[in-house]
Amino acid sequence: MRKAKWDLFDAVNYTLITIICAVMLYPFLNVASVSFSSYSAYVNNPMMIWPHEFNIDSYREIMKRALLWKSYLNTIIVTISGVGTGILLYILTAYPLSKRIVKGRRTLMVLVVFTMLFNGGLIPNFYLMRSLGLLDTLAALALPALLSGFSLILMKNFFESLPEELEEAARIDGASDPFILFRIVVPLSKPIIATLCLFAAVGYWNNFFNGIVYIRSENKWPLMLYLREVIQSASTMAEQANAAEMGAQNVTSETLKYATLIIVMIPILCVYPFLQKYFVKGIMLGSVKG
Repeated sequence: MRKAKWDLFDAVNYTLITIICAVMLYPFLNVASVSFSSYSAYVNNPMMIWPHEFNIDSYREIMKRALLWKSYLNTIIVTISGVGTGILLYILTAYPLSKRIVKGRRTLMVLVVFTMLFNGGLIPNFYLMRSLGLLDTLAALALPALLSGFSLILMKNFFESLPEELEEAARIDGASDPFILFRIVVPLSKPIIATLCLFAAVGYWNNFFNGIVYIRSENKWPLMLYLREVIQSASTMAEQANAAEMGAQNVTSETLKYATLIIVMIPILCVYPFLQKYFVKGIMLGSVKG
């Protein structure tokens, strides 16, 4: 009887998980299918989950747009520089805060938590960027999101979970603090570093608001700002396209829009599988202590 109850419980769980997965996967499958379908197929079946009348004319049209690749380059530069600099600052800040001998560390952590609850606001941040001469620069996209209180706490907690005996043994052998940090602690911290890299990379890649506020020039647009422009002016873009080269009705505002969405998502989809194995481990270990 007990076994039957567990079987029923498992069946309900698997059913719910399957439904949730289907609900989450459907929008992506629909967008991908429409981007590889002709306009007539889209009109006949806008809810498709696999391509009809397969073609790649929408992608050919998008590949011709220089602004897309410039926006791609801007976002890649901001993401790589922001993630790399941020991780280095997290390590250099979280390591001393994880040591009990550091005086005032509790006060500093209270201030870190305070920044998670309250911030200076949009207008002060804008005036700060203007006074620093960073408006309409790529630095304005990277600096505001460089550090996160939540990520700093995760890394500090992870460092606290590492055995102190490793550092004590290294000090007995004459190792310096920088050597211990970068040759012992950092290699053991790959799970939390990979997790925070993923958090930061997704944040920078999807960053839309900072581009709206701080960027004015088209050639400095991040990818999300370009995507917004594509979505808002998709019909105009389609009208300006050369129908003779694109194959008449194969490329329209909808297929262009969906093809752009797929191109924007590709980098994150490629990176995530390589960091996935560290994701849960990093979060769990980083939240053991508080």
